[in-house]
Amino acid sequence: MRKLTLPIPDEDIRSLKVGDTVYLTGMMMTGRDAAHKFMIEHFIRNEVQPEDESLHGELKALLDGSVIYHCGPVVKFHDDGSYSFVAAGPTTSIREEVYQREVINHFNLKGVIGKGGMGSNTLKACQEQPAVYFHAVGGAASLIAQAVKEVIGVNKLEFGVPEAMWIIRVEDFPVVVTMDSHGDSIHEQVAASSQEKFAKLAGM
Repeated sequence: MRKLTLPIPDEDIRSLKVGDTVYLTGMMMTGRDAAHKFMIEHFIRNEVQPEDESLHGELKALLDGSVIYHCGPVVKFHDDGSYSFVAAGPTTSIREEVYQREVINHFNLKGVIGKGGMGSNTLKACQEQPAVYFHAVGGAASLIAQAVKEVIGVNKLEFGVPEAMWIIRVEDFPVVVTMDSHGDSIHEQVAASSQEKFAKLAGM
């Protein structure tokens, strides 16, 4: 078991291997489909417009060496204007495969958290950066929310609560490395093994 503090240095990322259990502490951001699409269209593939410069600078500073969490949280809104996470389970990551490599490279991300794994483009980005894919336990949304100690703020709340960019501070956030910076992916291994077993069962 490893304990790492965000932002994570490159040497720590390179030392991680698939199967490693890690507890993360520090600031990160949630982001799903709408957030990734927005970042691609407004920050990465097109020139940043004046109205977006402030947010772009904020996210560049926040995400440099940090991680994005594929999460659609359940959030409690308090009378004093603050927020807290009631549930914070991971969402399926493969939906972001079309965006993730560019987002990782642009923001110098060192990790992505989600469930189900990602594809070859993200794995290549993990080797380039370096970065890793962290798998969070599905079905444990309330338990994971206990690791979210503070909701710092939110961007693009107009996308809706699950799709907004929530900035959070976590302590001992539990994850497992399932794609590392050396090109290894548990998800690819499982897929290959399953295909081999299926072929044997089918008499192929």
